[in-house]
Amino acid sequence: MARRGKKGLSPEDLELWQKVRDTATPLHPERKTVSVPKMVAPQKTKKVKPQPDPIPSFSIGQKAQGKAPSHALAPSIVDHLAAKPVQMDNKSFGKLRRGKMSPESRIDLHGLTLSAAHPKLLGFILRSHSEGKRLVLVITGKGKQKDEGGPIPVRHGVLRHQVPQWLSMPPLSQIVMQVVQAHQSHGGGGAYYVYLRRNR
Repeated sequence: MARRGKKGLSPEDLELWQKVRDTATPLHPERKTVSVPKMVAPQKTKKVKPQPDPIPSFSIGQKAQGKAPSHALAPSIVDHLAAKPVQMDNKSFGKLRRGKMSPESRIDLHGLTLSAAHPKLLGFILRSHSEGKRLVLVITGKGKQKDEGGPIPVRHGVLRHQVPQWLSMPPLSQIVMQVVQAHQSHGGGGAYYVYLRRNR
């Protein structure tokens, strides 16, 4: 078939159409024959300029941090205590952290439940303060390192995390000056130095 022009069908197309029309039987002979339609060339569509992509290109992980976020429920107890201001003499504080000061008394809460440990700690600190002691050692233990297998992280060492909170609450907050994690020679992460205010 020849290519059609702008005015309609080419002569070859008209001849072919005439042959088809002659062999066809009209469905409604009473109707007038319809003239051959002229084929209109499609109008040229205007080229649309592509719009810039509103989302800039990126690659997966380009802004990812080097390390995955930890699943800790809160900052570690060591970081929490280290962030607190030093209330005692700086020289004594340095000696305390290096384990150069000896506790005058100690209490072992290791293995106790929270309900049993709290009143025991309360009585021990109040008694030590009334006796004029300045530095005592509270042993909590590090806690059992066991994996519960659940989707929610579980904090290990309940007493280890609860004791500093108890020491910062009344009535103990009135007499406790400083709480520091013990030196390795006195129990390390499983114990605390508790520096008491002077008994007036």
